[in-house]
This record gives sequence, C-alpha cells and structure tokens, in this order.
Amino acid sequence: MVEVEPYDAVAHTYAELFRDSLRDSPLDRAMLGAFADFVTATGNDRVADLGCGPGHITAHLNGLGLSAFGVDVSPVMIELARQAHPDLRFDVGTMAALDIADGVLGGVLSRWSVIHTPPPEIAVILAEFHRVLAPGGHLLIAFPASEDRSHPTQIYDHSVAPAYRWWPDHLAALLREAGLAEVARTVREPQPTDRRQFQEIQLLARKA
Repeated sequence: MVEVEPYDAVAHTYAELFRDSLRDSPLDRAMLGAFADFVTATGNDRVADLGCGPGHITAHLNGLGLSAFGVDVSPVMIELARQAHPDLRFDVGTMAALDIADGVLGGVLSRWSVIHTPPPEIAVILAEFHRVLAPGGHLLIAFPASEDRSHPTQIYDHSVAPAYRWWPDHLAALLREAGLAEVARTVREPQPTDRRQFQEIQLLARKA
C-alpha cells in the first residue's frame, strides 16, 4: 500500500516538476492517444486515472475526448488537482478498494501508480482494475522494468518511498490471470539524460 504522508509532503514540488511532462514525451502522448482511441471505440468513454497525482494526465485524457476523472491516495495531490482543473472530478481513494461500481468504466489508466505496491499485493490491485472495467474495456499501465527475467520484481530506491520494477512478461502474465489480455506494449530505452537508467514499459490490455 502506498504511504500517504511522503506524497503529501512532496505534492507541490511534484506538481511543478511534472506539470508539462508530456510536452517532451512523444511516446507517452502516442500511447495515451491510442488508449483513448481504443476506449472511444467501445462506446464507453468513462475513464479513471488511478494514481492521478496533480491531475495533469487526467486533464490530457479529457482533452482527447474522454470523460476522465482522477483518484489518488494523497489528499494534498487531490486538492492540487482540483485547484488546477476545477471542471474535472478528483477523489481521494486507494486502488486496492476503489469506490467505483462493477463494470462501469471504458478505461483505466495506471501510470507509474503500482510502483509502490509490494509484489504479494499486486494481484489485489489488478483484480480491482478488472472489476471496474466494462467488458471490452481497456487498461493502460506504465511501470519501470526489472533488468532480466530472472528478477520478475526488483526493488529500487525511489525518491519518495521504496518502489518496485517488474519484468514486463511477468506483469503481462499477472494481467492475464486477472482477466486482462495484452493488446500492445511499448518499451522505452533509457536515455543519457534520464536520472534512472532502466526501461520504461507501457502495456495496453483488454478485459474479455
């Protein structure tokens, strides 16, 4: 479970650092655009941005034509999101027990929001993603990759709290066990300017 206090403490700094993060991330913009297209094609444009932080990605999804709302465990993050985007909905909540009805969402976005979830608890989170998605709904999940398949999970020193990297095939298998079939994935190799030198993975999955 994500600890609330560390993210409350860095919320204002985090919001400043990542407010324009998509501007220099064409791959991220492309995957979010593809995700929006897949969701729109289902006829259900309601999307939850889980671990939304200060709400900048929620607003981007809304700009792509989705009916997006955000959920985050940090009350300070949610307050910042509401201030920055007063026309959108943001709720305090935990991914392990979402206050969302069964099968009502066309899409779920989880950008780096599972990184603080201990491996034994990840199945609960993925089951919640599956529960709230409508049949045919899509999940886009982004996370850092472990170094090789012999390390399906690997802890690393995140600046806010201990975090985990995942071998992509391992997490894809866990998604399948939760009823979410992989549709596509992207692998971004570390760049010389990156502070952390590991792959960034985005997996798009569909609820059968």
